[in-house]
Amino acid sequence: MAQPIPRRLRPYLFHGFRSSQHAPARRTFFAAHVQCQRSEKAGTATHDYEKRVGQLQADKPVRECYPRLPERFAETRQPLAKFRKLHETMVAGQTVDEVVTVVGRISSVRTAGSKLVFLDISDDPRTTLQAVCQLSKISPNEPPHAFKSFTRTARKGDWFSVTGHPHRTERGELSVLATTLPQLLSPSLHQIPETLDDPETKARKRHIDSLVNPSSLRPLLVRHHIEKHLGTFLDTQGFIKVNTPILTPGAGGAVARAFETEATELEGQKLNLRIAPELWLKRLVVGGLNKVYEIGPAFRNEGVDATHNPEFSICEFYEAFATLDDLITKTETLLSEMQAYLNLSIPNLPPLPIPLRGPYPRLEFIPTLESALNHALPDLTSPTAQSDLLTLFLTHVPNVFAHVPTDPTLPRLLDALSTLYLEPLCTHPTYLTHHPAALSPLAKHFTCPRTGQTVSARAELFIQGREYANMYEEENSPFEQRRKFVEQLALRGRDDGEGGVLERKGVVDEGYLAALEWGLPPTGGWGCGVERLVMLFSGKERIAEVLPFGTVRHVGGLGRR
Repeated sequence: MAQPIPRRLRPYLFHGFRSSQHAPARRTFFAAHVQCQRSEKAGTATHDYEKRVGQLQADKPVRECYPRLPERFAETRQPLAKFRKLHETMVAGQTVDEVVTVVGRISSVRTAGSKLVFLDISDDPRTTLQAVCQLSKISPNEPPHAFKSFTRTARKGDWFSVTGHPHRTERGELSVLATTLPQLLSPSLHQIPETLDDPETKARKRHIDSLVNPSSLRPLLVRHHIEKHLGTFLDTQGFIKVNTPILTPGAGGAVARAFETEATELEGQKLNLRIAPELWLKRLVVGGLNKVYEIGPAFRNEGVDATHNPEFSICEFYEAFATLDDLITKTETLLSEMQAYLNLSIPNLPPLPIPLRGPYPRLEFIPTLESALNHALPDLTSPTAQSDLLTLFLTHVPNVFAHVPTDPTLPRLLDALSTLYLEPLCTHPTYLTHHPAALSPLAKHFTCPRTGQTVSARAELFIQGREYANMYEEENSPFEQRRKFVEQLALRGRDDGEGGVLERKGVVDEGYLAALEWGLPPTGGWGCGVERLVMLFSGKERIAEVLPFGTVRHVGGLGRR
């Protein structure tokens, strides 16, 4: 005999149910249950939208709910922060004869009978003002039904302008006492939820998240001030800000997979979205701009994780006659001053768990790695360097197969060893210096007196195990740079799609080499990811939290409702 329908639908309600025996049924039920919940929520949202539109249409044509601002509106409007500052000394019960107009989004509607309404409005996340709408104070020229219509349709999320007198209530609340009916400027057609907890929805519908959680906008404020301070810091030191090409015939500077595209004007020619502005900026140094910088976007066609997004922002500067020590000193000054500036500019900024005042300790790459491995590295310039280092990796790294890189080229092996043994040492601000030459094809090289290895005049700043800045003395010899490009091409192994200083098919960047032939003075270069700084100073662990619309995964879903 068949089981009763309730037993079939909800078997877990019965004592005889054993989940291991009914796993398919259990999964089917829960999948259907979740789908029903989603459908119910979607249906509710659609119903609310239709109900709201109908409510507005019952009052007036919908197009009239989105009026143009009147002429000279800016002259009469007072931002809420200015209104509060101008009238903060008013006493309870006082009303000023002056007539002003304020604008804001409703965050709360409260009624006291049929003839008195209180609105809380805000024009930015930090400032709120009460508007008092009392029928007896409203101009008699308003239609008799207008006040009732206003109280029926005004709701949380709507934008209104309110014209009236500055007023402080008997309870001491600074307000604007409306003399005309508040005017609807833009209605919200959806109910603003009380809470929003789903991370995916928060990232994909950032406009809703910021309405529900205004604190989610703080990283954008932090970013604004970081970029402002970067520019001010460099401007005061005589640097010139420029914008270099984003669409380029080569990827331009770093080693990463590039995005490819085409331009109708250049039929048949592949273009890349730049990986970094480095090679363009150094061309400008060749041309006579001895101090130059750029803050702008860069693109790397690689994975998304907690600290990486294919589209990001970078700050790079280049200074003629700057040494590695100069760049390190400038970094420490920049970060300590940035911390002080942000603490003054943004109230209640989360405190950093580590101090940023320099000087920061320095760890030399090869000696520190040899100490951690308790074994000397092979000669990293020898023809057998890759196989020798791979043997060392396989014999000295615990749980080796979880860490050995795919296609273990010499640079990848060195980078993996750095990730395992060096970066975890950098909890407090710490520099890794003098990287092996194979990791730094654009930097000056020299022989390390301690190890005899060929290393680069380079430093990377790490904080809490994360890279924040990269700096080095630039290779300015076109002959050495060509040799290093060719070496880098050989070290890449099989074609893995990596771009950077090499073209897509393994050809060196001849245009950049030709520019070096005109004379690049000894130059120091510096780069830093802007999002990393925002994460540091806003206390966020994921890059998605500091990007206005999340990572490329979230942006890809923005076309859906």
